[in-house]
Amino acid sequence: MAGVTDAPFRALAWRYGVGHVVSEMVASQAGLWDTDKSRLRRLSPAGIHPVAVQIAGGDPETIAAAARRHWRDGADIIDINLGCPAKKVCRKAAGSQLLADEGLVARIIGAAVVAVPIPVTVKIRTGYSLSRKNGLLIAKIAEDQGARAIAVHGRTRACRFVGAVEYETIATIKSALKIPVFANGDIHDARSADRVIRQTGADGVMIGRAALGAPWLPGQIAGVTGFVSVAEKLAVMREHVEAGHRFYGEAGVRIMRKHVRWYFQKLIELESEPWRIDQVNVFNRIGGAEEQLAFLDRLQMRQAA
Repeated sequence: MAGVTDAPFRALAWRYGVGHVVSEMVASQAGLWDTDKSRLRRLSPAGIHPVAVQIAGGDPETIAAAARRHWRDGADIIDINLGCPAKKVCRKAAGSQLLADEGLVARIIGAAVVAVPIPVTVKIRTGYSLSRKNGLLIAKIAEDQGARAIAVHGRTRACRFVGAVEYETIATIKSALKIPVFANGDIHDARSADRVIRQTGADGVMIGRAALGAPWLPGQIAGVTGFVSVAEKLAVMREHVEAGHRFYGEAGVRIMRKHVRWYFQKLIELESEPWRIDQVNVFNRIGGAEEQLAFLDRLQMRQAA
């Protein structure tokens, strides 16, 4: 998730036992390769392998060139985003907008596979719209063009994140493909992950929004991480904020506000919801890195008292 699952977040998730992480979505255009945003998004924390970089774009040649650049820069896996429903991405004929053109999807995936000697994976949705659920066709195209695995979000492009997840469509896709299929959508704990795997037959699950403010969650779902106490969650939040300051520099003060909001949303063991909302509002008014850390230090001491 662009702007969210950055290197500091992925490092924490990896430490807590997630089996695989993918970079933030990076634009395929060569002209954006050296921008600060692209440079930060393709950074991989030390010790994480394989290194998977997700690219987005709507032109086969551009995608192929981007895949080669990332491979030469150290990527072990290239992941092609055909699932993002964000308007600013779809307006550029990328992400889930590409589901409207099966021929173009075939050319994009085929070009990437030919361009690099490493695996190419794909993220899709169940279709372009409710009236055009072509996810199965897209998945078959991906496999035929040489994709090595596919992740399926159980809603169409038009649905974005609203409505019931179509686990039955994911099951159909899984039964039709030989390559690994990963299910995604409304999986928020180990119980729901187990249910989805049994319902779809998927080889695994992909966690997105549920991990915001809870980098330990994928590891818990994988059965690697057990109970995480409130004290530990607060310590992780502080560590995450400090890492964000180092990673982003001055911009980190602003960027880490959204992460702290997500942590407080998940910290249901910590006081009432109105109190937690108030703490988020207080934190959002803090204008310096040291002051943000001091706020979190006081919160930890309060909890320990």
